[in-house]
Amino acid sequence: QSESKLFNGSEKDISQSSSKLTKKESLKVQKKNYREEKKRATKELLSTLTDPSVIVMADWLKIRGTLKSWTKLWCVLKPGVLLLYKTPKNDQWVGTVLLNVCELIERPSKKDGFCFKLFHPLEQTIWATKGPKGEAVGAITLPLPSSYLIIRAASESDGRCWMDALELALKCSSLLKRTMIREGKEHDLNSSADSSHVSFYGLIRANNLHSGENLPLNDSEIERHHFKDQDTYSDKSDKENDHDHEESDNDGLGKSEESDSDTSERQDDSYVDQEPIDIKETTYLEQSHEELGEAGEAAQTEEVSEENKSLIWTLLKQVRPGMDLSKVVLPTFILEPRSFLDKLSDYYYHADFLSEAALEENAYNRMKQVVKWYLSGFYKKPKGLKKPYNPILGEFFRCMWIHPRTNSKTFYIAEQVSHHPPISAFYVSNRKDGFCLSGSILAKSKFYGNSLSAILDGEGRLTFLNRGEDYVMTMPYAHCKGRILYGTMTLELGGIVNITCEKTGYSATIEFKLKPFLGNNDSVNQISGRIKLGKEVLAVLEGHWDSEVIISDKKTGVSETFWNPTSEIKQRRLHRYTVKFEEQDDFESEKLWQQVTKAINNKDQTEATQEKYILEEAQRKSAKERKLKDEEWTCKLFDQDSITGEWHYKYAE
Repeated sequence: QSESKLFNGSEKDISQSSSKLTKKESLKVQKKNYREEKKRATKELLSTLTDPSVIVMADWLKIRGTLKSWTKLWCVLKPGVLLLYKTPKNDQWVGTVLLNVCELIERPSKKDGFCFKLFHPLEQTIWATKGPKGEAVGAITLPLPSSYLIIRAASESDGRCWMDALELALKCSSLLKRTMIREGKEHDLNSSADSSHVSFYGLIRANNLHSGENLPLNDSEIERHHFKDQDTYSDKSDKENDHDHEESDNDGLGKSEESDSDTSERQDDSYVDQEPIDIKETTYLEQSHEELGEAGEAAQTEEVSEENKSLIWTLLKQVRPGMDLSKVVLPTFILEPRSFLDKLSDYYYHADFLSEAALEENAYNRMKQVVKWYLSGFYKKPKGLKKPYNPILGEFFRCMWIHPRTNSKTFYIAEQVSHHPPISAFYVSNRKDGFCLSGSILAKSKFYGNSLSAILDGEGRLTFLNRGEDYVMTMPYAHCKGRILYGTMTLELGGIVNITCEKTGYSATIEFKLKPFLGNNDSVNQISGRIKLGKEVLAVLEGHWDSEVIISDKKTGVSETFWNPTSEIKQRRLHRYTVKFEEQDDFESEKLWQQVTKAINNKDQTEATQEKYILEEAQRKSAKERKLKDEEWTCKLFDQDSITGEWHYKYAE
């Protein structure tokens, strides 16, 4: 009866109808009313978004991006949502903030104006996936954070006015929607646009400027203080509204589109003193050349030339078994001409697997998709034995990939946050497809006499934003063995890595196997693994990390190809885009190491060594100066948690 009362009206009506209807018929009526209520709510929201008359506030505000820069956007506050546009004409949609998942707080700031913040308390996304007109991708601006938005108004009075309006839209969205839609039906559309906007703006402004009572922040108080009609939401009026919606579905859309230009002109007149500004966007250019390498041991073996063998002997004189090589100066002929921060981005050329995983409803299939993505990051390798540059403290690298299927972008940014010990922190985000990944890597090298290992100590944390799931993963180590004294070295991957999701209980264990002493070519680059739910093994993986991997289901006994980087798969790799060289910061990897890279590509080892020395000497000098002044290094993009020691991207909160 309580459900029937909710959808059908008064208690008296229910008691009369209940006596006449059987239980089955009553359930049918309830289901019908349930469906009608869902339709009504959907139409109500669509009407709110598309109707230009339904506006609580609209004005220019400054929005802070993830890179700490500000941009001016036209902000339109409607019940339940905050729409961001490039101009007041509302034709270049940037994004939609869903206010029902947000908290609002004033934010202290040294700059002029008034600053406040909308944020998700559980650090989930606050953005709608589509625009008010069904737009899949917003107009390009600076990158915006996924779980919060920092906003600045021109003055304190404007800022507090916006905060009051947002509180109203946050807590009373259903009442505002129904009231403003009702006003739009009772009055002419043109006059309604002005009156509804002015009345709510005036209401908030009056409460903000005068010393009277506080603005009521719940539906009943708003209704009692500001609206005379107490029976607005009776069953009868709801049915009439639904009837009106059904009759005017097609016509309403047409009228809304026809009135867009008029509304835009009125808004332009109202805000004629506000001039749209030119937004400085980062220019990304598609990567022109990419080296993938070949599968097998031959592509991972380096034959040192006679002229460089003397450098090997010089290097061996500096080291002893068990020694950490992080402070040893390596010869430039074994360097891969790019930074380690750049190399860490190799794992995201198949980030579309993560986009698919975010949409997968089955938790087991999600874990399999995550494991497939993880394995896809290893087959890209340079020819021979090559080591990337050790990043300079404060160095950073950024790039992105475009997903053609979802028309989204995956952004990557990494910074060298410590030099001794060498720690690289990274953050990856695709807000539209609903995933982000963060972590830090401590790179350590050990010498064992006739072999050496590069150990990547640390973990990455993959988060599916719409599910609140974290997948924590570790990395294998790189092992270089062979006849170092004779100038022949081979690179392999070894160690056991784990991928675990605490929320779902699924986990995966993958062992990267080193080639046995008496092993053949097929025993190179082998892996084996298991996917489990708790302690139960669901599937077994066998194969090679640079070629085919087979998965065998333990329940069905069926085996099939799980992952194989064929030429067709490689052609479908996402295209990587890097920041235009002229727009890069002096401490961005490509610009910082440009002279070293140029010399290596020209096979001028003497020049490469000299340019590398200049960079490393400048770093040492800077460290000495900080020590004399008793200053600590402050990272530009990442902060370290004082309790856990983990590194977090500053602008992803």
